[in-house]
Amino acid sequence: MTSAQLAPDSAQPPVPLGRIARDWGRIGITGFGGPPAHIALLRRLCVERRGWIAASEFEDAIATCNLLPGPASTQLAIWCGWRLRRRLGALVAGTCFIAPGLVMILALTALFLAAHPPPIVLGAAAGAGAAVPAVAVHAAWGLAPPSWKRIRAGAPDGACSPRARWIGYALLGGTAAALIGPYLVLVLVACGLVEVVVRTRPTVTVRALLPFALPATAVTGGIAALAWEAFKVGALSYGGGFVIIPLMQHDAVHTYHWMTNAQFLDAVALGQVTPGPVVLTTAVVGFAAAGYAGALLAVAVAFSPSFAFVLLGGPHFDKLRGNARAQAFLTGAGPAVIGAIAGSAIPLALALSHGWQYILLPAAALWLLAARRGVVSTLLLAAACGAVVR
Repeated sequence: MTSAQLAPDSAQPPVPLGRIARDWGRIGITGFGGPPAHIALLRRLCVERRGWIAASEFEDAIATCNLLPGPASTQLAIWCGWRLRRRLGALVAGTCFIAPGLVMILALTALFLAAHPPPIVLGAAAGAGAAVPAVAVHAAWGLAPPSWKRIRAGAPDGACSPRARWIGYALLGGTAAALIGPYLVLVLVACGLVEVVVRTRPTVTVRALLPFALPATAVTGGIAALAWEAFKVGALSYGGGFVIIPLMQHDAVHTYHWMTNAQFLDAVALGQVTPGPVVLTTAVVGFAAAGYAGALLAVAVAFSPSFAFVLLGGPHFDKLRGNARAQAFLTGAGPAVIGAIAGSAIPLALALSHGWQYILLPAAALWLLAARRGVVSTLLLAAACGAVVR
């Protein structure tokens, strides 16, 4: 993808910002099903229907966004807007893509986290929460095959077995998510840096690694803590929005006591059943911490890195995709993320508080993994069962 390819066709009139707002807003409203659905809708709009972007250029953009930390499908939506109208287009497209899901999730959050929610709401929340550990395992299972294939490609002669490294990274991520949640980000960064050293030696230098070793310092509490939690999700999450679970659960529940385990399960479920990016789950955590202001702060911080990556790096996406160190870092961090997502199922399952939830959990796992049904249908059916039980 060259700079010439990235430039909009000067022979075509610029796409009106109003049309970008309408089309991306429509995707934000109808984008149920997570990143695969978002990518399909963007491809149908920009490549097939409108012909704004060439198919090869769109595929290159997908690959590049997958190299970046944070929600890849959101970054792709922002990039498509940038491709059409540069910075203004990126800001309009990204905002309209995120806003509908944010409105929906805030409305549901106010209901689910109310001081005295109706019993049927409590039952539906408990039912959906029971399925969340199965959803975590399902997410990790879906991410594993491409990551396994990726680490086997391009390993230097004499290096430790790529398969052994992949398994080691995944085990480290899973163990960290289950036992030391607050420090998981250090494990993810370390796995990525190890893979950089393995694949690029002897030319790798400390200076070359600094762009990937973002500071992983902790904060003591309050608004700064909420901003840090959101920043971890937006700038230090490698593998998509679902990594929010191991990155935020321990701090949100046990360290800062913003919410109970049951409420965190509700937050994850709401992020899955509403349209738009899964990272909007941060809005629920922010609401629990500081009301609507906290929700808006958490969302703004979580998505700011995605806007920054595209606005500042859009003209250089082709270079990023060809950067060996960036490729190596994501190759190492990827399996650690997959392990972390799978490992997060352990504390999530331990957070269940009703006996009937432990019956619903394996049923949800069978529905997802054996019957191969979708996440949204799983959570809605589990919520219905919980409402009936309640």
